[in-house]
Amino acid sequence: MRKNAPILLLAAGHACVDIYQGAVAALIPYFVAERDYTYAVASGIVLAASLLSSLAQPLFGVLTDRWAMPWLLPVSTLLGGAGIALSGLSGSYGITLFFVAASGIGVSAYHPESARMARQASQGSHSAMSWFSLGGNIGFALAPLMVSATIGQGSLHLTPVLVVPALVGAAVCVPVLRILARPRTGTPTTMQTLIAGDDVASFVKLTLAVVFRSIVFTGLSTFIALYAQQRIPDSTTAGTVALSLLFLGGAVGSVLGGALANRYDRVQVSRWAYLLCVPAVTGLIYAPGAAIFCFVALTSAVLYVPFSLQVTLSQDYLPSRIGTASGITLGLTVSIGGLFSPLLGRLADTTTLRTALTPLIAMPALSWLLFRALPEPTTPGTRTATPPPVSIRPDAQTETGR
Repeated sequence: MRKNAPILLLAAGHACVDIYQGAVAALIPYFVAERDYTYAVASGIVLAASLLSSLAQPLFGVLTDRWAMPWLLPVSTLLGGAGIALSGLSGSYGITLFFVAASGIGVSAYHPESARMARQASQGSHSAMSWFSLGGNIGFALAPLMVSATIGQGSLHLTPVLVVPALVGAAVCVPVLRILARPRTGTPTTMQTLIAGDDVASFVKLTLAVVFRSIVFTGLSTFIALYAQQRIPDSTTAGTVALSLLFLGGAVGSVLGGALANRYDRVQVSRWAYLLCVPAVTGLIYAPGAAIFCFVALTSAVLYVPFSLQVTLSQDYLPSRIGTASGITLGLTVSIGGLFSPLLGRLADTTTLRTALTPLIAMPALSWLLFRALPEPTTPGTRTATPPPVSIRPDAQTETGR
């Protein structure tokens, strides 16, 4: 248990932070209901959370390659929570966008450093990294439940209650930083993966594949609650159930992906997942009635099978810049999906929501095509190399940044 403590604590912190990514989508129906926003205007809130995050996350990745900044974990957690907590207090659309954007910056600052520390704690284990990703999935899954339990009993003025997970997440960071700062005996002081050069071409292909995945997931997370309410109009909980399934299914997919990668290679497992995702998304959009819930769960699971695998693949394709690779794969590409949400919203306003969601069927097919051109990294030590202990000093330089 003590050996697994760092990755479990990081997973718990990841859950607390990703609640605020899921909360943005979960708040959309309440903004539409209380402020009479159109689809396009409401999706602009998702854009606000994604845009600055898209730009900031690679920057934080570059910085964490050069310096160890573990203090980012508690600080960014608090910023992510404070932004969402304040987002419902003003009726001004501009102020709402500002606070949601601030939350997005907090989330973007968290992921590169946490992914670097998770790689250290996991010692290259695919299963351990999948547990770290599972924490984020649980946070996403809890978000609509927490928002519904809080806002559903009153109004958007109750959003300050949503700061509680940030306080818990910041507290969880303290012991994990202390554990990872301790030197480990009998472990190498440099990463064996640094011996190999960067495979930039494969990294770019992987990045594009994750972008297409992001478009699917962000588009669905933005509109699935509204779409489920349209498909099952007599149900008052259809939207919350659908959004929870979308996030909760990812928890199953993440763990399954890590287990499959221990038996097969990561690229092969990701190809299977994206191929299966095509009929899953089709069923989600066109299946009748309550059958939508089955396809939401299936879509979520297969979308998340490659998630943690893509993080370690990016780090292995770009071993000299692990923070940058994590910032792009775990942050920039995921956030880019939010840039397409207003386009889907505008299309839904002029046609129907089903018509707007239909192009999402092609996205996993494009990811599958890109994965067919990717090799499985075979660098010696990729799965067993251990990074040096994290220094808690802001100016301490890491081995990966040299």
